[in-house]
Amino acid sequence: MKALAQFAMRGPLQASVIAAVSTAVPLLSWVGAAVVGLVMLRLGVSQGLAVGLWALLPALGWSWFGNDPTALFVLLQVIVMVAVLRATASWEKTLLTGSGLAIVASMLLPVLYPQLINQLVDTGISFYQRYNPDVAKQLGDQLDVLIRQVMNASMAGTFLLIAVLVTLLARSWQAGLYNPGGFRAEFHALRLSWPVAVLCVVAMFMAPLLGLNPVLVSWAAGFPLLFAGLGLIHGIVGKRKMSVQWLFLFYIALVLLSPSLMLLLLLLAFVDSWLDFRGKIKPPGPVE
Repeated sequence: MKALAQFAMRGPLQASVIAAVSTAVPLLSWVGAAVVGLVMLRLGVSQGLAVGLWALLPALGWSWFGNDPTALFVLLQVIVMVAVLRATASWEKTLLTGSGLAIVASMLLPVLYPQLINQLVDTGISFYQRYNPDVAKQLGDQLDVLIRQVMNASMAGTFLLIAVLVTLLARSWQAGLYNPGGFRAEFHALRLSWPVAVLCVVAMFMAPLLGLNPVLVSWAAGFPLLFAGLGLIHGIVGKRKMSVQWLFLFYIALVLLSPSLMLLLLLLAFVDSWLDFRGKIKPPGPVE
């Protein structure tokens, strides 16, 4: 991947070709968005947008002709998030921006892609009526509303997850090419301020009371805490100079024990915003 990033940074032509071709290829649109993010981080927003226009064309094609808005929404979110990261050098503000964009995406999806949402909702209703008829009968007309909320939130949350990972990839490419170790230090230090952490938690608990989509708000508000929790784990492992195998085992456990371990990460990130665990850890000294 580093070789691909090096080739893209040889000039605007190379970057534009990679961005356009990869976005046009199924399942590779994230590469095009990452290239656009890399150019923006290194050369500025204007040059990044010039490259982004070439990625935008196939993304619009997928959105219009393929009825798949993933490439388009991810590209636009990456552009905005990378612009915020470049202007503020703050991952906290970047993640909050992504959460806000996820909420905007959830509002746009039913308006721009009603047929797609209706198809997904009909599929979900058919599934419940076939495999959980008692639940479907009990919910009645509410089943359509609940599934519509879940589908909206799931799509917007998926776009957010991909966009955040692509933004991380673009930043790691930039650091690998021009500032080795810079991204590692940033990610290890990722920590939310306590007002932001409180805001995220309050939003998750208040969403049902305010009549908001609880699934969507939980996705959007939980993402900054989730990535802060991951930064905490990486930071502790790095500061204690532990083997990378610990991280490997952690991610295996995260997959096998979700959502329990994910909830624990959210809690750790919230507490860390107040107590700063990494600041209290001393690196291991030489053995006497």
